[in-house]
Amino acid sequence: MTRIKICGITRVEDVLAAAHGGADAIGLVFYDKSPRNVERKQAALLAAAIPPFVTLVGLFVNASAENVRETLRQVPLDVLQFHGEEEPDFCRQFGRPYLKALRVKNGLNLVQCAARYQDAQGLLLDAYIEGTHGGTGIAFDWSLIPQGLPHPVVLSGGLHAGNVADAIMQVRPWAVDVSSGVESAKGIKDAAKIAAFIMEIKKIGLQLS
Repeated sequence: MTRIKICGITRVEDVLAAAHGGADAIGLVFYDKSPRNVERKQAALLAAAIPPFVTLVGLFVNASAENVRETLRQVPLDVLQFHGEEEPDFCRQFGRPYLKALRVKNGLNLVQCAARYQDAQGLLLDAYIEGTHGGTGIAFDWSLIPQGLPHPVVLSGGLHAGNVADAIMQVRPWAVDVSSGVESAKGIKDAAKIAAFIMEIKKIGLQLS
């Protein structure tokens, strides 16, 4: 079955709704320009609420190495997700598996990008919107994703219960990543929307199995 990451969580009750609903991973945003940004002390409390076998992912955008290291000292992140213009050497220096987010648009050679980040655990593909680094709630043209990328694909950008089945059918990603598509307000998740989103993924998984 397609794996599921619920990103941009800011409240303990949303951690529990995501985990109990069947999410495989929970994402915390460490980017102060985001409405879903969490401070380290708050992030540590959220991390403490995560049940076993749910992966904790930390999202950074052009952060300094010291910023990432200090976050790791305070928050037990399992995976790092880099959403800016971070170079491969930067991403690999922290002793954690990492995902490299790529903002997809016409002309971007995803095969070349995959080769540059050859030790990434996966590539997170999101919409390209000028001046932003994700979290826009806008989908991109999934046909721009080539077949045969050497890394697992995590599909993001504008996903919700109404389109995630079509996305999985077309792209066949390893995982999907949702934030605004399961919210009642920015940073506030809706348990019913989380449940509906995960149910659609389970349904399409049964069809594909």
